[in-house]
Amino acid sequence: MNSAADIWERVLSLMQQTMTETTITTWFSDAEPIALDENRFILYVPTDFKREIVASRYIGDIKKALYDLFSAELEVVVLSEEEKEKYGKREPVSRFLPGTEEYTFERFVVGNSNKLAHAAALAVAEHPAENYNPLFIHGESGLGKTHLLYAIAHTIHKNHPDYKIVYIRGEDFTNELIRDIRAGKNQEFRDKYRSADVFLMDDVQFIAGRDSTQEEMFHTFNTLYEDKKQIVFTADRPPKEMLRLEDRLKTRFEWGLLADIQPPDYETRMAIIKNKAIRMGVELPEEVLIYVAENITSNVRQIEGTVKKILAFRDLLGSNVDASSVTRAVRDMFKETSDILPTAEVIIEEVGKFYDIDPNAIRGQGRTKATSWARHIAIYLTRHMTKLSLKDIGKEFDNRDHTTILHSIDRVEKQCKTDPETNEVIKDIRSNINERYN
Repeated sequence: MNSAADIWERVLSLMQQTMTETTITTWFSDAEPIALDENRFILYVPTDFKREIVASRYIGDIKKALYDLFSAELEVVVLSEEEKEKYGKREPVSRFLPGTEEYTFERFVVGNSNKLAHAAALAVAEHPAENYNPLFIHGESGLGKTHLLYAIAHTIHKNHPDYKIVYIRGEDFTNELIRDIRAGKNQEFRDKYRSADVFLMDDVQFIAGRDSTQEEMFHTFNTLYEDKKQIVFTADRPPKEMLRLEDRLKTRFEWGLLADIQPPDYETRMAIIKNKAIRMGVELPEEVLIYVAENITSNVRQIEGTVKKILAFRDLLGSNVDASSVTRAVRDMFKETSDILPTAEVIIEEVGKFYDIDPNAIRGQGRTKATSWARHIAIYLTRHMTKLSLKDIGKEFDNRDHTTILHSIDRVEKQCKTDPETNEVIKDIRSNINERYN
């Protein structure tokens, strides 16, 4: 069921159970399905008389059939000839934040686990810098924090197209600052961020522990706040749990509203799966819906990926795939997902990014204090995040022997026991690594 025509055929089939063939032929024979657009099913009826009859008498029947297909309420829009032409000539989607157009408030499934964050984000989007400033949304990876940031951005852009909206990840903010300092473009950097009307930072936890970045953030925050500009942050934990974050920033981040997002409960997971299925024009058997909702319990991103894979599985095997075969495919996906482990190469790359050190230097024989410590961290994470033996880990680090590898692991483990900041660093790098596999 991948097109509006397929959906309309199923709708007519369902309506035939309660309507006569004469009624179907008389009023719907020349109706043309146009699209499943957002939460609307678009239908074209060519004559004014038929269109009025369909709109006044049969909209309820069409909506009921759509609900039977998708287990969700959809609006039904009946277009005239003129409206159909306008619909076909709609202006292309704005390229503001390209690739994020689908992340809107309408497509965000609200449940008990995210109700506060959604309400706060919507309030900020509708009335920037009037309600909650700053807004700080925190929760684990894959629960919808970035979705809400994009939704805020798109709503404000739609209502205030003249506003300068800046979106940046904490890690990218740091890297850009380093590049601009090296290039002597400090003022350009400051002008870019301090002149924003709306400042959105994703994963702000990655600025913690970086002195120059925190200094820049302190002054950027003060400038924007004093100018009554909207500020929104997301992070994987609340400010008070960022041990390497300066106290002056912690207090500022807490000036507005803190809103957390928890893993979705069963009802919310079911709603998310159905919502994703609607977007793709897929009718999933109830057994599959239940199976996915029961087995993916913590990550919205994985739920979406699973629905996409089910669609691909269905298309490859044809339209007659039954519930049991799809369930087997989903079970295999869960198995594949659980077996995915990061490679040593990815771990070394992410450690290099975090410390701003070339990955080749981490692998090699460089003995500066910073490079040696980054190497210890990379070896420690490789040991704990992969199934490589000590010998194989040694090969990844310029053929070091297992005694050297054990020494690195031991040093980091001892440091973790006495230094909370080391634990914070490892948590941040782990988060970056895992993000590449979600």
